[in-house]
Amino acid sequence: MLPRLNFRFVNFGGPHRSPPLRWQLSLLFASSTLSAEDWPRWRGRDGNGHVPAGVVVPTALPAEARYVWRKKIGFGVGSPVVSRGVAYYLDNQENRETLHAVDAGTGEGRWHVAIDETFKDNQSAVGPRSTPVVDDDRIYLQSGRGEFQCLDSATGHVQWRTNFVTDFGAVFTGEKGTTPGAGRHGYTGSALVDGDHLLVGVGGVEGASVVCFNKRDGRVIWKSQNDMPGNGGPIVATLAGIKQVVSFTAEAAMGLRFDTGALLWRLPIKTSYGRHVASPIVIDDLVLVGSHQAGLIAIKIIPNETGCRAETSYIEKRLAPNFSSPVLGAGLLYGLGPAGVLFCADARTGIQKWSHDSPAIGSKAHAAFLLMHENLLVLADTGELLLIAADPVEYRLISRLKICGATWCNPAYAGGRLFVRDADELLCVALLP
Repeated sequence: MLPRLNFRFVNFGGPHRSPPLRWQLSLLFASSTLSAEDWPRWRGRDGNGHVPAGVVVPTALPAEARYVWRKKIGFGVGSPVVSRGVAYYLDNQENRETLHAVDAGTGEGRWHVAIDETFKDNQSAVGPRSTPVVDDDRIYLQSGRGEFQCLDSATGHVQWRTNFVTDFGAVFTGEKGTTPGAGRHGYTGSALVDGDHLLVGVGGVEGASVVCFNKRDGRVIWKSQNDMPGNGGPIVATLAGIKQVVSFTAEAAMGLRFDTGALLWRLPIKTSYGRHVASPIVIDDLVLVGSHQAGLIAIKIIPNETGCRAETSYIEKRLAPNFSSPVLGAGLLYGLGPAGVLFCADARTGIQKWSHDSPAIGSKAHAAFLLMHENLLVLADTGELLLIAADPVEYRLISRLKICGATWCNPAYAGGRLFVRDADELLCVALLP
């Protein structure tokens, strides 16, 4: 049965298991000690899939998978995140989207809290699809139906909450008719914290496509535009000398002033059902977005008398991402194109440098990319890891390792360990000797 618009489950504390006092105190003490080793949000500390400089990474994969721990979990496709010795993930527990906090070293549970009722469509099994965001002593997350909550990261207690449908007039119908983007397949894009600003793709039809909240109390700082969100979250970048929020919605790519939300530029991009999943990437004054139908699109942001304008720089159908986000390194874009072909291309021109049809890509639709300094770590949807050279000349496989079952997860790398999920387990895998 398809979900009904007017039915939702909201939980303010239970079912909830509170952590022991010693864990609460340890997290509170460490609340301002975010480390470069942490992976606190979608695609890492900077949201670009890069392992930060100075963090030790493997130069080859072990011959066999070394599991630090593995834990049975409910279904979900959102990514785990790691902050201050705690791993957080969402899963399906008794048809409730549930957030869990576990010890990153042992997998031992600390607390869990139900957020909202799950919803069902034909894209996957039933379970959450978004990735939480940890910021100091708070964790921010959203359900597929549009329930958004800010929780205390040490206890899981709600600090503030809002609902996209009831509070902003967003439309969520599921797979009915031609409903596009998040209204069809759920709110899957992650929120973004920048200073005191919390940026969220809400999708309210009365000027609340993107909403900027005060991260501490949930007060609305500004809201802007009427687009339905796509399936990826917003990013922040300085383009044409202006700090702005870039959003790839179900209908367009657009830039909004960071301080006011005023529209700076907009480029319509229409595809069937608005399945725009890949995270935007910025290089110089170019914004790269793409989908399996539209191709990879480079948008040039040009200053003018009112701020800036946008024009298409190139469209490359051979590099069209489906729902896998490419990664940028040294001016080169590495990603997964049509039919599951790995590629390297010049990000500024779209000129392909090489391509490789890897048998490790099972569904031909998804792979996760982490830039590990001079190499790339690729998690294929078959659960196989590929360590390849970030080489503009040719595809060079360094080593490979099977670590889990079929997965659409973008893994977290923290402390020399990879945190990844498949349909049944959360796994912590040691990659360093």
